[in-house]
Amino acid sequence: MIKDHVIFVGPDCWNDKACPFFTEDSKLFADWKLKAMEEGLNIKIGRWNVPGEPIAILVDFQSFFDQKNEIYGKLWEYYQVDSLHAYGDYDDSAMFAFATAKVVESYYRFFDLSTSKVVFHANEWQTGFAALVLKKLVPDVATIFTTHATGIGRSIAGNGKPLYEYLFAYNGDQMASELNMESKHSIEKQTAWNVDCFTTVSDITAKECAELLDKPVDVVLPNGFENNFVPKGAAFTKKYKEARNAMLQVANCLTGCEFDDDTILISTSGRYEFRNKGIDVFIESMNRLRFDDRLHREVVAFIDVPGWVAGPREDLIDRLRSGKKFDTALDNPRITHWLNNMNEDNVLNMMNALDIWNRKEDKVKIIFVPSYLIGDDGIFNKTYYNVILGNDLCIYPSYYEPWGYTPLEAIAFKVPCITTDLAGFGLWANKEKGSNSEITDGVKVVHRTDYNFNEVADSIKNTVIEYAALDKNEVKTIRTKAENLSKKALWSKFIAYYKEAYDFALRNIKHN
Repeated sequence: MIKDHVIFVGPDCWNDKACPFFTEDSKLFADWKLKAMEEGLNIKIGRWNVPGEPIAILVDFQSFFDQKNEIYGKLWEYYQVDSLHAYGDYDDSAMFAFATAKVVESYYRFFDLSTSKVVFHANEWQTGFAALVLKKLVPDVATIFTTHATGIGRSIAGNGKPLYEYLFAYNGDQMASELNMESKHSIEKQTAWNVDCFTTVSDITAKECAELLDKPVDVVLPNGFENNFVPKGAAFTKKYKEARNAMLQVANCLTGCEFDDDTILISTSGRYEFRNKGIDVFIESMNRLRFDDRLHREVVAFIDVPGWVAGPREDLIDRLRSGKKFDTALDNPRITHWLNNMNEDNVLNMMNALDIWNRKEDKVKIIFVPSYLIGDDGIFNKTYYNVILGNDLCIYPSYYEPWGYTPLEAIAFKVPCITTDLAGFGLWANKEKGSNSEITDGVKVVHRTDYNFNEVADSIKNTVIEYAALDKNEVKTIRTKAENLSKKALWSKFIAYYKEAYDFALRNIKHN
């Protein structure tokens, strides 16, 4: 076990306020902290409030903005990192990454780790800066860089351009210029080229890296999962019933329709990347489903995707508090929280275009939950995991998805799911089966390309109809298969890839 041999470094965004995700420990590395403070590093040391409670160091990076131009100049001199076109979150990320490198250097020298095997693992372009700085400050530290998605690939997909059929023809540098991504692409590319081990999270993204960064990855590190917080036995059953009741109650209070326990509950979730995450094809498939005569059960489909929330609906809160059932719909019975941009929201606009208003005669109701589910959203007041387990089926029809934690999380909670073979997780599920994975295996993997939107929508619709027609014993078997598949993606299995990457980095330390 690694235990306290792994230390996480993060930004101190809370200043004098207590961070709910971090518990400070004044005794931990107290002598070094004094030395670090003398060196101009304002840090907090404690533990991250997650299972395992790993050591975490939070660093205040604001003071480094005074040196920003000098730092950028050195990075250009040493690595040709182009910071001239920086905008948005680039400066904050770069200054945090630079501060992180200084923290690692200070720790390394204070505890004299010159005879130890030390690995620094940077994730995403935001922290790639740190790996490059460390190559100069402490060249004996082995560096690993993991890009979970290339900035250019995500941008190409998000801008509606075909990514996969033309991947071989795209030039990453040229596209960075076209998409105004020069600086972020530059730090990502130079980090990939200069670290001791370059990695990504799936085979599909490895192809993307080779084409858009001109650098093949050294190791693929699929994203693992811990299931120790998934409730067991009676506790699971209790939370399952509570989640279903909450979802059905919200649906009733919004639409004025009565839903029995035979109702199929479906959801999609993730970041609000309308095309990349397949939110558009999810809505289209549910729209087609409501007109299909083969569907003989009511369906409520939730879109759990955080938007620009103005606040929870007071009229909905009043109905929920009453504990009553209702037979009349609220105004706009499709959304649980008001948005600041109701007229510009992609989900609502697509529902408007398709005339989706959750009428009583509609067999399929679609409800948009645009708030983060962390337990205080005002409507569900449950965490995401305490909502997700109430679903019968989850759907993640991604166009761009380097790995796909959401489907992995779903099956860990025994919820079968539909995903695509443009998601790293979908490819992995097919690989585990040895052929195309079907819903009867716990995960349906739909074939998706740049141009088969309609076929994907129909495939999802048909899979829901197939699943809705199964009897309870068949559903129970599929839920068990889904859970069993998730256990093959536990960290206890996937940690082997990380050990391989760490060994690779330690053997290939480059002194730039």
